Amino acid sequence: MSSVVNHNATMVHASPSTRLRHARSSNPTTTLGHLASLDCTDFMAASGPGSDKLAAASATAAAIVAGSPADGAAATTTDAAPGTPPVVQENVHARRTSIICTIGPKTQSVEKLASLRQAGMNVVRMNMSHGSFDFHQATIDNTRQSDKLMDEMARPVAIALDTKGPEIRTGELADGIDEVTLTSGEQVVVSTDRANIKRGSASLVFIDYPNLARVVLPGSPIYIDDGLISLQVVTVDSPNPGDVTCTVVDGGVLSNRKGVNLPGALIDLPAVSDYDRECYAFAVRNNVDMIFASFIRKPADVADIRMCLGPEGQHIKIIAKIENQEGVNNFDEILDAVDGVMVARGDLGIEIPPERVFRVQKMMIARCNIVGKSVICATQMLESMTTNPRPTRAEVSDVANAVLDGADCVMLSGETAKGSYPIEAVRMMHRICIEAELATFSTSFFNELRLLTAPNPFSGNGTPGGPSQSFAETLACSAVNAALEQPNIGAIIVLTGSGDTARLVSKYRPRCPIITITREARVARQAHLWRGCFPLLYDRGRISPGAVSGEQWQLDVDARIQFGIMKAKTMGLLSSGMMVIAIQGWKSGVGHSNTMRLLVAP
Repeated sequence: MSSVVNHNATMVHASPSTRLRHARSSNPTTTLGHLASLDCTDFMAASGPGSDKLAAASATAAAIVAGSPADGAAATTTDAAPGTPPVVQENVHARRTSIICTIGPKTQSVEKLASLRQAGMNVVRMNMSHGSFDFHQATIDNTRQSDKLMDEMARPVAIALDTKGPEIRTGELADGIDEVTLTSGEQVVVSTDRANIKRGSASLVFIDYPNLARVVLPGSPIYIDDGLISLQVVTVDSPNPGDVTCTVVDGGVLSNRKGVNLPGALIDLPAVSDYDRECYAFAVRNNVDMIFASFIRKPADVADIRMCLGPEGQHIKIIAKIENQEGVNNFDEILDAVDGVMVARGDLGIEIPPERVFRVQKMMIARCNIVGKSVICATQMLESMTTNPRPTRAEVSDVANAVLDGADCVMLSGETAKGSYPIEAVRMMHRICIEAELATFSTSFFNELRLLTAPNPFSGNGTPGGPSQSFAETLACSAVNAALEQPNIGAIIVLTGSGDTARLVSKYRPRCPIITITREARVARQAHLWRGCFPLLYDRGRISPGAVSGEQWQLDVDARIQFGIMKAKTMGLLSSGMMVIAIQGWKSGVGHSNTMRLLVAP
């Protein structure tokens, strides 16, 4: 004991460099020690003539994800001109964080969609705030058509519909003019009288929210056009009922039909507009995989959406976009009601002070991680790549930190919807995610999460949180624990019908890939919501249709496991001789996974 005390005392008086060396060498089991031990040497050497360090770094990234080198399949290099760095053909399967791409006119063709998939896109996003139903129908049709251009190793791609949601907008300007300038310091009347809907001017702005005067107070801010124009309420007792007199704080050019934000106000708009109802019916007809529901403020909003989707749409995952203070205030209750959350930083950064958005982001990601629900980080992640071939350094750090925070997915918006470099943006995001995943300290995350969410297999009555779910979580936790403790575990294979066991394994963030094998195409696509899941659709028939137990069931299980191992080897995620953890049901109809086996990849 005295030697430890003396040693620690020596470290207190040691130079900073000595203390850092000590942290790197003797304390790798702490997050701080792990970060201090990251190897950041010789990055620039990769740019020298004939250097293969860039390829080696990429290969290392893929190999660590897989557990060990995968027969050289992780990355290869192509010949480059003398004096230029080699071109790296990366293994897009090695990345654990999913990439969501918004599709616009520039990327809607079958060929472009296939190129985005080859670059690393996992989820197609349709933004229903723009484009017609015919346009979005073409996006769905072309996405499914792109399957024909992909090789047999391609992962299934999911389709998400992002709703318009409850929104407030300005009206149109008078006399058909396109724009007018609001001058800082001037007064302007904000009217809700529909007689003024086409009478906008520098002194009169129509807003299509009838209850405006009831939810704002003198001093309240009103933001127009993503905050480019800001007003401050002076009085709400204008001569005309419903009108509000404001001072222009930040002036600017106002055009027709611009979005309006009322930070801090409790908006009583319905969660589902008439247009949203049409969108939900469209989603059900086209069997989309997930809904990104805009401006979710309370759990009742989610209930309204589920009612709109009806029994035919009960399989569609609902991801709540948290975009204002009310949604933040009710976050825990909303999280209980949804399948996942999107940190929608665009409107959120207008509704709350922008310098506080990072705190909300970290809070929401952490709480989603604790309960094992999907979380997406979105908005302006590589915004500059809309017009530039390379991102800013701040954008690169933003994507990486979202991954380090624990995001399951990261999203591109204008970068792929209207940008000049959509493929390059996806490739860049792919590379950033791999680097960030290498810096993730899985053991520390697992140990802390296990303490925070220790399951109780004797609680409940079979409902979520009851025995079946808790037992499945115990099994998932045990599998990840074994994968972290055994250095030669190359993958965790999960046989699933609903995807729930794969989600629970993903919750505990194993270093190795989660090979998710399912007969349900929908489940395979939705598995992209959970970090580390590599979905494989098993479309072969059962060895014995109708088998409910015994040897026939186990033969079918073994066939699926071997299918997963062979596919993982072909994808470069696994090598012969590596250990594999397989999670399965012991017999047909169990309803949840209840068996874990340790196997050797042939």
